[in-house]
Amino acid sequence: MLPLKAEGLCLRRNDQMLFDHFSFDTGNYRRIAMMGSTGSGKTTLLKMLAGFIQPDAGKIWVGDSRVLGPNEKLIAGHSLIGYLSQHYELRNNYFVWELLEMSNKVGAERSREVIACCVVGHLLERRTDALSGGERQRVALARILLADPKWLLLDEPFSNLDLHQKRSIMQMLNEIETKLSVSFILVSHDAADLLGWADHLVVMEKGTVLQAGKPSHLYYHPINENVAGLLGDYNLLNAPIAMQLTQSDFDIAAGQKIMFRPEHLSISANESGLPVTITNLLFKGSFWLVTCCTVANVLVNFIIPSDHSLQTGQRILLQASAKHGLPVVESK
Repeated sequence: MLPLKAEGLCLRRNDQMLFDHFSFDTGNYRRIAMMGSTGSGKTTLLKMLAGFIQPDAGKIWVGDSRVLGPNEKLIAGHSLIGYLSQHYELRNNYFVWELLEMSNKVGAERSREVIACCVVGHLLERRTDALSGGERQRVALARILLADPKWLLLDEPFSNLDLHQKRSIMQMLNEIETKLSVSFILVSHDAADLLGWADHLVVMEKGTVLQAGKPSHLYYHPINENVAGLLGDYNLLNAPIAMQLTQSDFDIAAGQKIMFRPEHLSISANESGLPVTITNLLFKGSFWLVTCCTVANVLVNFIIPSDHSLQTGQRILLQASAKHGLPVVESK
């Protein structure tokens, strides 16, 4: 595989420095996911990596080939990098087969593989302006893949899709990676779309990498409360409450707390634990999310199986498992 690298990227817009000597390297990862709050720079970074935004300084490489920006070449982009935006841009009033043929830079066998992977064979005789949103996305993806890129950059590919469509797109990406040997950088705001898919997760904040690593590590060991919140439900509790939950001592500094994911907590099987009162039960399908209140009016969430017998107002004792470790994180 060809690594994709950025070195010393700088970008200023409207007197604001969006990226200040930013560097990035895909290494040996094939499935890289990016997350971050609005304005963190995810989409802008993707467009710079793809060659559609010119950085003020710095260089981008795919393998030994430099990615030139739009100020350096007439037609923006790089032949080894495909970029799919949230809008699935397609020319109107074309037959799908015409549009795909115009982009085709591969042989007949590879074309058949692309059409099969993207599930667009039955759409070839349709016009592009008669396609649904999901169909437009698959056709746009096929058009990009027919240019034979080695990297595919996807900006929010799951937005406005229902659960069934998300699963179909995820299966499609798996087949594209396996059958076409394409690597991915994927941006999404929903951790559920990324945690089980990515082999490397990057969390961004204001044009910098806040934390990066294996998704499971970031989930259970976030560097701060912002990362914790981006990746799922969490409890951030002070040392006295944490000690009651775990029957262990915690030595933490001011401004720090212990993070517990809801699955860390369960109803105590003995007479020890944290006394709480159930205030709310929220059905989530395969489980219930239970909200409790401590005697100090601190809210705590944990999960239970669907076949439970708990009720609001019920008093219980909670205990915590430290199977994945209990990180000390900075609170907001």
